[in-house]
Amino acid sequence: MATNFGVMDSAYFVGRSEILSWINSTLHLNLSKVEEACSGAVHCQLMDAVHPGMVPMHKVNFDAKSEYEMIQNYKVLQDVFNKLKVTKHIEVNKLIKGRPLDNLEFMQWMKRYCDSVNGGQMNSYNALERREACKGGKELSKKSAAPSQPSTKSSAPKQATHNGRRTDAAHANNTSNQSVKAVRPSSSGGRSGSGYPEAERSIFEQQITELKLSIDSLEKERDFYFAKLRDVEILCQTPGIEKSPVVEAIQRILYAAEDDSSVVVEAQAMISEQQQQQQEVELLAVSSDEGKQKSDSQKRKSIINVDVDAAASNTLSPRQRLSEVSDVHCSGSPLVTY
Repeated sequence: MATNFGVMDSAYFVGRSEILSWINSTLHLNLSKVEEACSGAVHCQLMDAVHPGMVPMHKVNFDAKSEYEMIQNYKVLQDVFNKLKVTKHIEVNKLIKGRPLDNLEFMQWMKRYCDSVNGGQMNSYNALERREACKGGKELSKKSAAPSQPSTKSSAPKQATHNGRRTDAAHANNTSNQSVKAVRPSSSGGRSGSGYPEAERSIFEQQITELKLSIDSLEKERDFYFAKLRDVEILCQTPGIEKSPVVEAIQRILYAAEDDSSVVVEAQAMISEQQQQQQEVELLAVSSDEGKQKSDSQKRKSIINVDVDAAASNTLSPRQRLSEVSDVHCSGSPLVTY
């Protein structure tokens, strides 16, 4: 089973709302932000849901507030990963800080992994019962179930007032006028300390969270490309290739002060000029080699002629040699005595 998914995998394109609905429906929770799961307890229970009995739930702390308590939860999660031979690296130092982007990426990976195990089927899992063994599990289950109760109770008064309006029209008019008067103070009194209603405040908080996510994504992308440029710079400083024209052209682009397209043109001109010089040197080398070959052939011819003459003199007969000696005597050589 593959546990490492690439950055371009479809798992990392799952939205925050889909992740939250998946967590809340699977574990019967009421999370409103992904970073609320930064303690690691939610991750442990998700692993318990796909691998029942593998996670020691009595060691999981849903009431973890300090970083030390959160680290203990991630130790439990790491032990489960080791047992299952899952090679996913857990960046605990980033997750416990509660940063939205880091927690979202890790939760996206968790969803991808859980969906790959048995097709993501966890219908028979009793999240509430399993969470009772955890520290703070019962309190969390009560808090998660609390928001659903007032909605059922509030339906009865609405129905009663609706029936009352049908029976007495005059009384309905009076009550409607009173309700209008009561709504005006409540709208102003419902403002929070910051001066905004709860609905607008929640919208602003959601926008702030989205902006934080985009900023974190941009910072991560910036650090990625900066690291790549730094690696290229270190490679260009390698002794032996530091003075090569290609490296100098790359450095010209790296160290350009402004984003100017002429820098790329200058770098290309440097490389083409060096290529022309290299071609001229190669032509000179070829011509010099041809001259050396001609001189060597001439030397070989002269040596061959000398050898031929020497061989011819050695092959003369005795009569030819005596005739040559007589020719010397007849020529009046001073060496001859009469």
